[in-house]
Amino acid sequence: MENKLKQDVPIGHNLKKFRQKTGLSQESVAAKLQTMGLDIHQKIISEMELGTYSIRISVLLALAELYDTPIQDFFADLDRYE
Repeated sequence: MENKLKQDVPIGHNLKKFRQKTGLSQESVAAKLQTMGLDIHQKIISEMELGTYSIRISVLLALAELYDTPIQDFFADLDRYE
């Protein structure tokens, strides 16, 4: 049987894990992203972590910097196949 790649792979669980690891609240992440020039609010952080918001690459790059982790770590241990 052939595996098919999923069209969308949610990374919200990993985003939440790294946010919690840094000890930041969703509100503080949003505030820090705003100081970096990104129009992100707490509700969007919540939606990203729930997997209901399509994340821009610029936001992923900023989160990797903020969480001091390589961007590829956001994609670790994901189920990419149906």
